[in-house]
Amino acid sequence: MIHLRPMVVEDIPAALLLWQGLPGIGLRDADSPPALAKYLTRNPGCSFAAVTEAGELVGVSLAGHDGRRGYLHHVAVTPEYREQGLGRQLVDACLMRLKAEGIEKVHLWVKVDNISGKGFWNHLDWRERTDIVLMSIVTGDNPNA
Repeated sequence: MIHLRPMVVEDIPAALLLWQGLPGIGLRDADSPPALAKYLTRNPGCSFAAVTEAGELVGVSLAGHDGRRGYLHHVAVTPEYREQGLGRQLVDACLMRLKAEGIEKVHLWVKVDNISGKGFWNHLDWRERTDIVLMSIVTGDNPNA
C-alpha cells in the first residue's frame, strides 16, 4: 500500500536518487539539497511524497507558487509503481494544495524529447503551450544554475 504525505526535507536524498535514475528529468545545481530545502520551506505542504509501508519513497511531486502562479517540478514515480494512478494522485495533491492557496493556474516544464512525459501530461488534460517561449538568464558564475 502506498501512502501520500507532504514532502519534507528528510525526503530530499531519496527524491534526488529517484530523479537521477529517470530519463526525462534534468537536474541542475539549483536542485541541490540546500536549494530544495529552501524551496520546501518557502512552499510548505505543496510538494508530496509517495511512500510504501516500509517507508521507501516511490514517487514525488515538487510544487510551489510565487503568489499568483503555481509550478510543478520533477514529478516522478519509480517504474515499478507506474500505471497505477500514483502519478495522477501526486499531481492532484499538489493542485489541491495550490488551489487552497488561491492559485488558479499552474505551469510545468517538459523536456522536448521526453515523449513519455508529454504523454503523461496530455493524459491528465494538460496542454502544450505554443504561444510562448521560455527564456532564461544566469546571473551568477555557475552556468549549471
